[in-house]
Amino acid sequence: MRVLHGLWEHGALCLWAEDSALQAQGSVLPRHAHSGQEPAPHPFAVHAAGLADLLEPVTDLARKAGEDQAVLLLPARDRTPLPSPELTEAPPAGRGKPELTTWLVPVLVMWPAAAISVLAALDAGVADDPGFALGASIPYLAAVSRFAGSLAERGRVLPVLAAEDGGYAARWHPVLAGADAQRAQDLAAATPPICRAASVDDPAELLGQALAALADAAARSRLPSSLLPVRRGRTPVRIPVAERYVVALTSTDARVDGQTPKDEQEAESLAAELAGWLASARMPAGPVRTCFRLTEPDASPDDPWRVEFALQSTQDPSHMLPAAQVWAGAAGLGSGDPVEQLLTGLGGAARLFPELGGALAEMAPVELPLDTAGAFGFLRQTGPLLAGAGFGVLLPDWVRRARLGLKLTTRTKSTGTSPVTPSRFGMKDLVDFRYDLAVGDEKLDAGELAELARRKIPLVRLRGQWVELDESHLNAALRFLERNPPGSMSAEDALTIGLGLTLPEDAPGITVDADGWLGDLLSGQTDRRLRPVPTPPGFTGTLRPYQERGLAWLSFLGELGLGGILADDMGLGKTVQLLSLVASARSERGVGPTLLVCPMSLVGNWQREAEKFTPDLRVHVHHGADRLDGEELTGVLADAELVITTYGVATRDRAALAEVAWARVVCDEAQNIKNHATRQAQAIRALPAATRIALTGTPVENRLSELWSLMDFTNPGLLGSAESFRKRYAIPVERHADADAVESLRKLTAPFCLRRLKTDKTIISDLPDKQEMKVWCNLTAEQASLYQATVDDMLSQIEAAEAESGEQSIGRRGLVLATMAKLKQVCNHPAHLLGDGSRLPGRSGKLARLEEICDEVVAEGDKALCFTQFAEFGTMLRPHLAARLGCPVLFLHGGTTKKRRDAMVAEFAELDEPALFLLSLKAGGTGLNLTAASHVIHVDRWWNPAVEDQATDRAFRIGQRKNVQVRKFVCVGTLEERIDVMIEQKKALADKIVGTGESWLTELSVADLRSVLELSPEAVSS
Repeated sequence: MRVLHGLWEHGALCLWAEDSALQAQGSVLPRHAHSGQEPAPHPFAVHAAGLADLLEPVTDLARKAGEDQAVLLLPARDRTPLPSPELTEAPPAGRGKPELTTWLVPVLVMWPAAAISVLAALDAGVADDPGFALGASIPYLAAVSRFAGSLAERGRVLPVLAAEDGGYAARWHPVLAGADAQRAQDLAAATPPICRAASVDDPAELLGQALAALADAAARSRLPSSLLPVRRGRTPVRIPVAERYVVALTSTDARVDGQTPKDEQEAESLAAELAGWLASARMPAGPVRTCFRLTEPDASPDDPWRVEFALQSTQDPSHMLPAAQVWAGAAGLGSGDPVEQLLTGLGGAARLFPELGGALAEMAPVELPLDTAGAFGFLRQTGPLLAGAGFGVLLPDWVRRARLGLKLTTRTKSTGTSPVTPSRFGMKDLVDFRYDLAVGDEKLDAGELAELARRKIPLVRLRGQWVELDESHLNAALRFLERNPPGSMSAEDALTIGLGLTLPEDAPGITVDADGWLGDLLSGQTDRRLRPVPTPPGFTGTLRPYQERGLAWLSFLGELGLGGILADDMGLGKTVQLLSLVASARSERGVGPTLLVCPMSLVGNWQREAEKFTPDLRVHVHHGADRLDGEELTGVLADAELVITTYGVATRDRAALAEVAWARVVCDEAQNIKNHATRQAQAIRALPAATRIALTGTPVENRLSELWSLMDFTNPGLLGSAESFRKRYAIPVERHADADAVESLRKLTAPFCLRRLKTDKTIISDLPDKQEMKVWCNLTAEQASLYQATVDDMLSQIEAAEAESGEQSIGRRGLVLATMAKLKQVCNHPAHLLGDGSRLPGRSGKLARLEEICDEVVAEGDKALCFTQFAEFGTMLRPHLAARLGCPVLFLHGGTTKKRRDAMVAEFAELDEPALFLLSLKAGGTGLNLTAASHVIHVDRWWNPAVEDQATDRAFRIGQRKNVQVRKFVCVGTLEERIDVMIEQKKALADKIVGTGESWLTELSVADLRSVLELSPEAVSS
């Protein structure tokens, strides 16, 4: 395993890598490496040529990069550098205290333009490479690069003439204000320590250097090759500095060299002017800023508008100090002189708001009067400029809500059904409609329309509130009303108009007032429309109230032919809601089967849950190497009510599954199709179904494109193309934090996405204090082979010994216990049994399920305890999970000293971020208070309920303020499942049967041992 790192040094990206193979050789440096003399070569670092080989599959720029060496400060112990946590091997043990030591490391150097491309390629291109991991610095620098590109794309850069290397250089400098300034602060606070290995500079300073260089390169890449028109005629002897400066802004050579004393004077003067421009466009970050509030006329519309001045806290924007109180000598909002702060802010804003010159001529300015045209200019132009430069800007409340637009009113046609018989409804129903001109929710009458058309001013007072009026907008709306008289349209058309997905040609913004189910769907108030769905016959469980609402919501969408995303928090019972939906449809004639597609690790879990909650349901598992095909498969599917398969099988058997008229296709852990371009996602989307449902606890993991992918699966085409969604929502929300785009997207997706959180009081009251559940896992083919070989070897040894002696041999007990341990190790991971240090990903069903659950825990911002009875398995898991999850992963085992044990417990409690605490069962099962965790995972089982309960009680104890979810992993079709069944059947006598360990198993006969240990066909995944 190799781990790639990066840092920003001397204006360039420097990449270097560690190799676990070198680390495994136990290289030790001479003692002089720690004596303060010349730094020694880093023994685990990949040489420059090897680094270029490593990067070549990801980017063709690797071979063009410069080679150099960097002196880095890195932690070391016993004259050996400590490896990164991303390496698969555990850190080497040592007696010495870790200390920072200088090391000489080979690096590839990439200048800003190349760095942007390389970071983008690394961020997107190495996730599936098991031998190539990214250190924390690479995603961080990629985020800085994306931020720089966003600044350039939005024009949040200004040209400067900077003094560099004894001369001048034309640069584009980022302007950080408002949300951008906060983003920069967050990035500085998140700087990985390894990014500072080449220096001990302040993280904010390091970020500033990288951001400035990357923003400059990003701006140049977006500009034409020259900003100047082509010169005609003879080239003058002397080209003015300003002209050379403009050319250098788009050139790869940014230098603007002075040739004469006059050049020096021009350059100095231009640099000063540009520096002033930059200073006026950004306010220095601080606890207080100048704020401008636009207020409407007090009485008559002919009275002036006012822009009032104030000081505003940047930490709490609601805390303001009006200018009148500043001049009266009131205490400021923070440190500093409030008078000086106000005057400094007003002076800086005057460059963007020239009208302030008149107010600044006064001794104690408190406001600036404006006429209606001036107020409109402040709304549309000046206000956004000031806000973008970091000033506070407050506008009247009606600015957002009081806009002139169209209102579509629809009313459901009468069906003539009796009150006793509920009417059916659907997307093809016809509804009556009419369009009206409206301000907000208020329709305008003919007289008001005529008055609006007569007046030519951009702001008018209408029905007691001010309205922004655009003449061309008004005329377009009037023409639209003439062309669209009242009539009928389908409910589907009304729905898409109401969601803003399709708008009639030349129509301004439209709001929809609908009644019945359409109105409830558009308003998000589907609870009013949901018909109570009784617990279906044959469902053996009891649905909680919120689960009943989920069932009713799924049924409601299904009747409309619409799909939905059930995105309930982990542990709220998405499984039982889906099973109850399938069971409730059994009585309806003509309803086809349901196809459930899930990860391989969940097949056994769904099968067991179906047996438990819907035992009468005809379930078929289409999975495994011996799965049915051809006519035999067709016959079985025709008779089944629920078909369970995996994403891999559904992709391979796409043609066969597409022959079935599915009532619904359901994707569990639907983030598996979050990338719509993959072959897997395309295969699932191609399956025909009346409705589609996505089950996921994380509808958005990284980017909004994932939400589009899920929505496009459940309701194909509803959100338009992926590219249009990216431009309309993803870019405004992710890059610019556009509040309007956020609200529009929320409104758009709300009818089709149901998400309930454990933190919701109405949900918490329904949940038990401790929720225990089994997590069923399958074995991989490799695990199954090892499992069977281990069982066969033990049974053959016992049978041979008993045949020879005629009785149980003395070593029988030890042999059985040793085999039990080996089988548990097989169920954990092949590398656990073999102890060969081989890679972990993709070889264990149990590990795959553990990764999925930990991903959800981290996404929810929670903490978890993970117990294993094998310390060596915890040693393998810690670096793997740390690299995958990107959060702290602690590990406590029997060899942990008391001092370190106490420190880890305190650290886990104090962390204000998601974290995972791995514990060996014997070392961490008692005596600890770990109530910071709300999840407990028993990844391998100690078959004594009392021991497991004691371990669970590390989190579920006095001081715990959250509900605790406890998951016990069981491998399907193995000894784990059979012993679990025995314990469940005899729980009341568990202590007597199981005792304090597993010695009771050693007394079983060979036949009984075979029945307990044998491998069932259902255990194996293909």
